[in-house]
Amino acid sequence: MPAIRVLPDLLINQIAAGEVVERPAAALKELLENSLDAGAANITVQLAGGGTQLLKVSDDGVGIARDELALALARHATSKIASLDDLERVGSLGFRGEALASIAAVSRLTLASRRNGDKHAWSIASEGPQLSAPEPAAIASGTTVEVRDLYFNTPARRKFLKTETTEYAHCEEAFRRIALSRSSAGFTLQHNGRVQWHLKPQSVEERIGELQGKEFAQASIAVDENSAGLRLHGQVSSPAMARATRDAQYFYVNGRFVRDKLLAHAVRQAYQDVLHHDRHPAFVLFLDIDPALVDVNVHPTKTEVRFRDGRGVHQYVFHALSKALAGTAGDTVTTQQAVPGFSGFSGLSSSGAPRSWRPSGMPGTAYAPRQSAMALTASEAVGFYDTLFGARTAPASSMPEATENEAPPLGFALAQLAGIYILAENRHGLVIVDMHAAHERIMYEKLKTALDAQDIPMQPLLVPVTLTAAALDIATAEEHGATLRQIGFDVAPGSPTSLIIRAVPAMLADADARTLAADVLREMREVGASRVLTERRNELLGTMACHAAVRANRRLTVTEMNALLRDMEATERSGLCNHGRPTWRQVTVAELDKLFMRGQ
Repeated sequence: MPAIRVLPDLLINQIAAGEVVERPAAALKELLENSLDAGAANITVQLAGGGTQLLKVSDDGVGIARDELALALARHATSKIASLDDLERVGSLGFRGEALASIAAVSRLTLASRRNGDKHAWSIASEGPQLSAPEPAAIASGTTVEVRDLYFNTPARRKFLKTETTEYAHCEEAFRRIALSRSSAGFTLQHNGRVQWHLKPQSVEERIGELQGKEFAQASIAVDENSAGLRLHGQVSSPAMARATRDAQYFYVNGRFVRDKLLAHAVRQAYQDVLHHDRHPAFVLFLDIDPALVDVNVHPTKTEVRFRDGRGVHQYVFHALSKALAGTAGDTVTTQQAVPGFSGFSGLSSSGAPRSWRPSGMPGTAYAPRQSAMALTASEAVGFYDTLFGARTAPASSMPEATENEAPPLGFALAQLAGIYILAENRHGLVIVDMHAAHERIMYEKLKTALDAQDIPMQPLLVPVTLTAAALDIATAEEHGATLRQIGFDVAPGSPTSLIIRAVPAMLADADARTLAADVLREMREVGASRVLTERRNELLGTMACHAAVRANRRLTVTEMNALLRDMEATERSGLCNHGRPTWRQVTVAELDKLFMRGQ
């Protein structure tokens, strides 16, 4: 066995470079973080060959003294921490003191810097183990790091690099992450002599809009929660604007971009009620927390963190996002502008009051829809809706006419189409509502509220229903009768092959008792009664709500349709069903005019 020996410094740095600088984008990230730590207000990045031929970062930060230039390229040399206490409260982006040394070990690097007040700049050059003496240089105040021929002395590593286009794409993404983290600084990115990005100092909202696009900015929901020493702020996409991939997710902890499973799980949970299938939200979120409560010294790339109270942070992020996503119907649907042929609802002002509306071709006249009187019998108006939605209805003919300021956001019902859709008229034109999806969301939220209050009332059945069941279902009902009663069911074994359903939740009285009970028992059997009201609570309530929701081809009276519209306006997240599908869409009069070529 060979003798134990100390490795040469160059080899140590090259080993470290394998972790810290796996591609040009990683080197760019480290240099940009150094510039921000130096207090730079303007940073310019110049790339050539996707960053493999040239990677140059210039800033106007505090600069480096002549005598410290060589030290800046030494391993484990830094100005950012000096003790264990500093390490446990890291406020800077960098702190390890190995990035520049690692980059210099695998490239031809030139470091030039000038401190404020110095007569001129000084520079040193590094090529592998060779380090030149400081020489005068001509640059403005700040620091410039020029990296050429990355991995020239480690050809095995260079073989792993991809095409110029691919490497540039990774560099651009690293640039985007850093630029999003510090909107108060200006950034410029050039590639092969062409300016790709030029960002001026701006607000966080403006920076997000510029880098994430107008579509995201217009359809995003603002988040700003501040409590218990924590602050979560930024923008998240509306559920209707979710994407098929996770390529637009940016989470920052104290200004540091991170990929953290705990935070990602909190975001997923917040969206679970409103996201369709395997879609993913887009977001730019900033979590501000006491540096002593988060450990950033987890991985050389510094993209992983560990929280002292992970569960507390998880719950804080989850509840903050849930609150932001739980807008009323009018709030939720302001974000649904990405569906071809439709525009998002904009009938509410920022204060929640309806805006005045003028149909195209009718300048100077304000319009408010009114419910037209229709001949309905009292029994037709109240009989079905009382059991389906709750006793809140009155005959349509007795509805007061809406004035301009009283017109409800979703307007007044006109008709039912194909037994599926409700057509209504509001200030902007035509509203189309998927009645099953909308009612499913309403019932789901009511069930959640009732379960939270431990008040899901039972409705005894006039004639108990017998359900043919497998032995395992019978055992589940017998063993977990208390859990079933908690959610409004009275189910007991009737024979070795059947169950007797004596009561169901009052809100679900019109549902098919056999199918409903069978689905609930299946959930309890597959997941376990101990988990069905904790981890899988929302899935169970979603199943129950789907059974309770009004079915397709059920004819509703105008009064019933209007009552459903009013319930939507009063229900959180009512712009989307439990599975993330939209419950309604707006077609404006202007869009109808285009369809019929009016005014053309």
